[in-house]
Amino acid sequence: MRSSRTLVRQPDFAVHAVHCRDDHTGWSRPEPVTGYTIVLARRGGFRRRGRAGEEFVDPTVGYLTTPGEEERFAHPAGGDDCTSVHVSPRLWREMLDERPAPAVVHLDARVDLAHRLLLRATRRPEAGFAAAERLVRLVGTATGPAVGAPQRDRPVVEAARSALHDGGPQAEGLVPLARSLGVSPYRLSRSFQALVGVPLTRYRNRLRVGRALDRLAEGTPSLAELAAELGFADQAHLTRTLRAHLDHPPGELRRMLGEA
Repeated sequence: MRSSRTLVRQPDFAVHAVHCRDDHTGWSRPEPVTGYTIVLARRGGFRRRGRAGEEFVDPTVGYLTTPGEEERFAHPAGGDDCTSVHVSPRLWREMLDERPAPAVVHLDARVDLAHRLLLRATRRPEAGFAAAERLVRLVGTATGPAVGAPQRDRPVVEAARSALHDGGPQAEGLVPLARSLGVSPYRLSRSFQALVGVPLTRYRNRLRVGRALDRLAEGTPSLAELAAELGFADQAHLTRTLRAHLDHPPGELRRMLGEA
């Protein structure tokens, strides 16, 4: 028995929590693969036959699928919990830098952490931006793409900073921002942090915190309207972000900035 719950859905990817309770030890019937998928086990394990042959999938081994493959499953261990990430063909090519996708990836502690951070990002109010950054980091860590020296990417990083300052539509997510600059999302995310010192998501929030302070100093009356104006999910999201960066809620900041 298998059930699936969507954690986050974006135009180019979706993250699902898959819960399987099956104790059959024999192989299932062949199942055709129709999309690009990354599967990582969180608990338990199962056997799988795919393009790399037969492997036991558990929290130390994951796999990637591409259309046209065929796979079969057996569950001698009784069941498992997995994360299944479905990716658009375009983002798949961008994340892998046009390289062939490995059939199986061995998940060391760094990949385990990247997996956990991806799941954590799906619980954030603005899950799309944060989850995209975590996803491309996860794939990069698991598959080890070759990335040029960060210093060579300084013009790209500066262009990304400029786009984030301008707040145009391409800056609403990591994937559209990377596409507008002609680089892979993983390369932009990695080089941005290497050269700026903070992840793209945090840098974007830093800019929005500055804009919030400007508006609070002007005495903006509605925090709900301010949250919507700055692109936060809601007033509570604005409050949490300001607390995280400044240790003060917006009402207190408005009072502090309004003092003579």
